[in-house]
Amino acid sequence: MIGFDDVLAAARRIEGRVLRTPVLFSDSLSRATGAAVTLKLDHLQAIGSFKERGAANKLALLSADERGRGVIAVSAGNHAQGVARHASLAGIDATIVMPRFTPAAKVTRTAAWGARVVLHGDDLAGAAAHADALCAAEGRVFVHPYDDPAVMAGQGTCGLELLQDCGPLDALVVPIGGGGLISGCAIAASGLRPDLEIIGVQVESHNSLAVLENDEVMPVGGSTIAEGIAVMRVGRQPLEVIRKHVRQVLSIPERAVEDAITLLAESAKLVAEGAGAAGVAALLTYPELFRGRRIGIPVCGGNIDSRILANTLLRSLLRDGRLLRLLMEIPDRPGVLADIASRIGGTGGNIIEVVHQRLFASPSVQAAALEVMVEARDPPHAEQIIASLSESYTVRRA
Repeated sequence: MIGFDDVLAAARRIEGRVLRTPVLFSDSLSRATGAAVTLKLDHLQAIGSFKERGAANKLALLSADERGRGVIAVSAGNHAQGVARHASLAGIDATIVMPRFTPAAKVTRTAAWGARVVLHGDDLAGAAAHADALCAAEGRVFVHPYDDPAVMAGQGTCGLELLQDCGPLDALVVPIGGGGLISGCAIAASGLRPDLEIIGVQVESHNSLAVLENDEVMPVGGSTIAEGIAVMRVGRQPLEVIRKHVRQVLSIPERAVEDAITLLAESAKLVAEGAGAAGVAALLTYPELFRGRRIGIPVCGGNIDSRILANTLLRSLLRDGRLLRLLMEIPDRPGVLADIASRIGGTGGNIIEVVHQRLFASPSVQAAALEVMVEARDPPHAEQIIASLSESYTVRRA
C-alpha cells in the first residue's frame, strides 16, 4: 500500500509538469445544495483531467532502459491523453491502443501529443487484449490507468493540493472509477487530516463498491454520461486503500449527473464532464447527508462532447420547467397563430420553435395541430404562460 510519503514525493516529482489548479469556495453551489462547497478545479489541466498527474509521476520514475523501450497504454479517454502528453514532454515513444469506435476528437487529441494511436477492438476489453500483445511483442512498459502505485500516488497530489489550499473540511467527496484518484486522495488526507471523512461516488450502472456495502443487486454496466468512472471492477491496489480509508460509497443516478453538469455550468460557470460532476451529483442525491457540512470536491474532468453538453442542458431545462413543449389542437383559421404568439409574448415567454401541421396530425379538416417550444424564466412563469394559452385553447404539456 502506498503511503503519505509517496504522495509527497510524487508532488515534488511532477511539480512544474502539471498545473497546480485553483481551489475555490463556491457560494453558488453552497446555496444550491445547502453544504459549504469547496471545489478543486482539476478540469483545468492541459488535457482537461487529473489523469495526467498519475501519468507524469509514472513516467518520471522509469529507468533509462524503460524509457528507451517506450510505453504503451490502453484508454478511450483522459488516460490516453495524459500518457501521450507526458511521454512527449519526456521524449519517450508512446503507443496508445483505443477501441475502434472511440470518438474521432479523442483520437485526434491523443495523436496530437505525438503518440502512435492504434485502433483495435470493439470495446476496452478488446483494446486491452491487443495492448497486452503489443506490449509483449515490442517490449514496452505498460502504464495502467489506476492499478499502479506510482499512478495512485500521482493522482493523490490532487487531494494533497486541495487540502493544502482549502480551509477546514468535514468530508472529501471523490468519484470512483478504477479507484486511482480516491485512493491517492485518501492517502493524502491520512497524512494531512486523518480525521477527514472520505466518501466515494459511483454511478448506478457501475456501482460495484456501493452495492457491496448495501447488499443490493450487482451493477448492470452499459452506457452512462459519466463514462470516465464507468469501470465494473476497482483495481486491486486501490481497493486495499479504499477498504482502509474510505468511510462510505454512494450510488448516484444518471439524472443527478446531468443535473450536476447543468448546475456547474449555470451556477458555477464551470464545464465538467459526467465523471467530473459526480461529486456534485452526490450532494444533489443525498442532501440530508451533506447539508450544513464543509465539503471538498475535485472537479476531476472537463472533457465533455459539445453535443452531449448541449443536450444535457436542454434536458435539464425541460425537466425543471424552463423549456416547455406545448401541444395544442387549434381551429384552422386566419389569425390564430398570431394570437398564440401574442399570448406567449405578452406573458414574457420566448418562442424557440413552432411546428404547424394541417394535413395529417389533426382529426378534423377544420383544425390543425400545433407544437410550440417556449422558453420560460422559471416554473411559475411557465405556468403563467400555460394559463394564458388555456383561456382560449386546449393545451397539453408534452
